[in-house]
Amino acid sequence: MALTREQLAQRVAQEFHDGYYVNLGIGIPTLAANYIPAGVEVMLQSENGLLGIGPFPTEDRLDPDLINAGKQTITALPGASYFDSSESFAMIRGQHVQLTVLGAMEVSQGGDIANWKIPGRMVKGMGGAMDLVVGAKKVVIAMLHTAKGKAKILKKCQLPLTAVGVVDMIVTDMAVFEFVEGQLTLTELLNGARLKDVDQATEADYVV
Repeated sequence: MALTREQLAQRVAQEFHDGYYVNLGIGIPTLAANYIPAGVEVMLQSENGLLGIGPFPTEDRLDPDLINAGKQTITALPGASYFDSSESFAMIRGQHVQLTVLGAMEVSQGGDIANWKIPGRMVKGMGGAMDLVVGAKKVVIAMLHTAKGKAKILKKCQLPLTAVGVVDMIVTDMAVFEFVEGQLTLTELLNGARLKDVDQATEADYVV
């Protein structure tokens, strides 16, 4: 049985460590803000210029002026700071972000990622992913294992690449993969998923 999006986000949040500065991408990654482990203090950063993001707001705390890079309404923790996007990207490019969690349409067995464009479809822009995957010290991909029954972890990405050889970990609704000495390695099966199920849903070559 596959994890729900919320359960996947809970697993991703286990990668947060005390004192980390963390950037969460659009989609499943943003849900991890609700599941920071007890006793762990991290500073969540949004590339549109906020450091100190809190959990998603309840109805009584909605502020339409307070949004993340994905245009979702958010909360700010006491001590949060606001700044322009140039300073935000200086923080990212200066390698002051310990961890970024991003979604992806495809990841290759070599750690390549495609997550910004599907040919023929309109895109608003490439966003901050290209900076984050080379600026953050650890890159975690949080995504569903398949899309419409087709594998997303591939021998080689078919979509336009965001970056080459940058992914450190993949967390899906079925399993966790890590790149160990450059080798795609299955390190966890999640929520009762079986090895044969993961194998059928994965095109890439990997070791266990």
